[in-house]
Amino acid sequence: MSVKNYAAIDLGTNNCRLLIAQAYGGSFRVIDSFSRIVRLGEGLSGGERLNEQAIERTIAALKVCADKMDVKGIAKSRSIATEACRRASNSEQFYEKVLQETGIELETISPEQEAQLTLDGCAQLLDKKTSQAIVFDIGGGSTEIMWVKCSHNDEAVVQAMLSLPIGVVTLSEQYANGTIKMDQYEEIINQVDQGLAPFDQEHGISDYFSSNKVQMLGTSGTVTTLGGIYLNLPRYDRSKVDGLDMRVDTVSAISERLVKMNHAERAKNGCVGEERADLVVMGCAILEAICRRWPSATIRAADRGIREGLLKGLMRDNNDIPT
Repeated sequence: MSVKNYAAIDLGTNNCRLLIAQAYGGSFRVIDSFSRIVRLGEGLSGGERLNEQAIERTIAALKVCADKMDVKGIAKSRSIATEACRRASNSEQFYEKVLQETGIELETISPEQEAQLTLDGCAQLLDKKTSQAIVFDIGGGSTEIMWVKCSHNDEAVVQAMLSLPIGVVTLSEQYANGTIKMDQYEEIINQVDQGLAPFDQEHGISDYFSSNKVQMLGTSGTVTTLGGIYLNLPRYDRSKVDGLDMRVDTVSAISERLVKMNHAERAKNGCVGEERADLVVMGCAILEAICRRWPSATIRAADRGIREGLLKGLMRDNNDIPT
């Protein structure tokens, strides 16, 4: 029986990501991947339309994805778009242009679908010794928070989720491309916390935290970038960061250090780079708000999420991995 290749594309506000994989041992193994910062949502906070420069950057990245998929011969694929395309009034015209120029058919998913796919993709990193977890994804245009119930038979269920329309790209545009002072940093933390507070109170999460152990699992460029810095890596290495447990007090100290640097100083760090130098500080502020709202000794970093969730879904539908 021939081995089938599957492909998943996750087009976010900031990144375009592709994974190509084959079913293997009840899960899958990656045979090719691609990631490029395209900033599709650039300027969207000041209007309702995706701008032409962002569209052209994104289509150029999607052409690379299409070429890789053609070479590998894909049995099934799914390509999704998130917050920028949920928000933009010209998403359908953008999708038509993408289909015409690349052959890729994009679909917009809801925040609820995004949360479930993220959880499906990183559930293996949930600690089976804890019954509850907060899983969060700090994106370019939004931040998803999931209050998750874990069970001993490897199942994880989203009990409640929150999608905050605050992300690293939207904040970067709001705060002069990442150049902020500590009082502005605190301002962002407070802004995010105001969005978290009603969700926290409605579901009694802080009350649960006070008497139970809860895992914190973060899947985003912010968390993984901080993971690389946490380990003092000369350049980012997924194999060392995915699944890494980090002390929150150390992460907070790293974040504060990054805020006090200028753009050029942050860009010099091999785990940050030029393209993320303005965004990482905004992600640090969102993360700090989450950690202050729900204090925990450690956070686990997940360099996996939506694409992995998409691949598992495709393979299950094709009976290539167990349901």
